[in-house]
Amino acid sequence: MSDAMPRHVLCVLGSGLDLAEMERTAAGFGGFVLDREYSETGPDPRMPDAFEAGMAAASFEEADRDAVESHDTVGYLLSAPMMRELSVDTSRRLLAATAALLRSGATAVKNESSGIAHGRDRWLALAAEAAGAEAEDLAAALVAAWVKRPIYDGRVLYSCGMHLLGAPEVEIEADEGRLAGDGLSDLVVHLDALAIYLLTDPRAEEIEDGAGFRLTEDAPRRLLRTGPCDRYDEDDLFFNPYGYVRLTGPEQ
Repeated sequence: MSDAMPRHVLCVLGSGLDLAEMERTAAGFGGFVLDREYSETGPDPRMPDAFEAGMAAASFEEADRDAVESHDTVGYLLSAPMMRELSVDTSRRLLAATAALLRSGATAVKNESSGIAHGRDRWLALAAEAAGAEAEDLAAALVAAWVKRPIYDGRVLYSCGMHLLGAPEVEIEADEGRLAGDGLSDLVVHLDALAIYLLTDPRAEEIEDGAGFRLTEDAPRRLLRTGPCDRYDEDDLFFNPYGYVRLTGPEQ
């Protein structure tokens, strides 16, 4: 396992946004600081394309697009590099901070450490889901908030962002024929089920290559394959030091 430690880098847009006030708001949730080198009071013409690449279209409304287009301030908030056992708590607190920022003047938010963006209403809904949630409900909210998925490389569907929750990325084998119709939705259900399993079941930390996994007791059995993160370099924000867990099969 790599010694690299993941961290959140949150891109926050606004119009007339006070960067010092933004930092004070986030600091109230513990451990989040403004990156003064890259934050700036001025528009960044790259933002519309960056947010579009972050799957923002899935939850963006016209007002969200307008907010990105018309921003004149860009702030970057940083978490400390996260030890594995602190990742879920840090991610939960940052989600609450994101909602507070959106309520106090920020207009759009994207996570640079997973590449995911949501519309304002979606961020607020996810923060509400996570508030006071425990176990599987909390895991589901945090996966939805911080993990970009599904991403397709022509061979597997995979995630980016599980490292922010202290877990390996999740993958599932899929040829293009299986992505048609309801096939994609079924594959994503499997991805999310595996992600929540990795975050909530103590046995997940001892997964061995070749172990079995079923979505339900009567569902087909799939095999799990594990490996190191080979998509990104160790100094990349997307790099996952915990590797990946891939669903193969199902067994015939």
